[in-house]
Amino acid sequence: MLLQARRRDDVEWVHGDLSTAAWDGEFDFAVMTGHAFQVLLTDEELRTAFAAIRRALKPGGRFGFDTRNPARRAWERWTPSNVWEAGEVRSWNDAGPFENGYVSFTTTYESPDWDAPRYSESTLRFLDVPSLNEFIDEAGLVVDEQYGYWDRSPVTADSPEIVTIVRRPLT
Repeated sequence: MLLQARRRDDVEWVHGDLSTAAWDGEFDFAVMTGHAFQVLLTDEELRTAFAAIRRALKPGGRFGFDTRNPARRAWERWTPSNVWEAGEVRSWNDAGPFENGYVSFTTTYESPDWDAPRYSESTLRFLDVPSLNEFIDEAGLVVDEQYGYWDRSPVTADSPEIVTIVRRPLT
């Protein structure tokens, strides 16, 4: 993907992760999309990410990200009976149980162009709003906005998302 992205020369593309980022007060806004936040599995990974984001933001700068709301229990629908199709590729998930805030699952991909199915194994961490906000506060960031979906509806037990915008304080 980075090779494709580098076709644009008006953007600085960096290969790495937040644990190696050395930005210091350079950004007005940063974003993490696609539930990528949920692959930060340990408390230490979360602390490292939030510390790096705080450093990278200018004072008053903001960071937006999304994570699935654990109260909605989305993983219960990640079953082989829920098949997605994209062109000739079919895929489905097979999720294990929700244990201590984590769900592991296998995604199976099939295509008539392949000799055999392909598999991807993943684990995601689900944090509720109070737990999430504790990490944010510990990092010295402030929650500016928090929604249950992209339409800016409030977070409820039925909300599919926790969309959060945090700010680095001015001092």
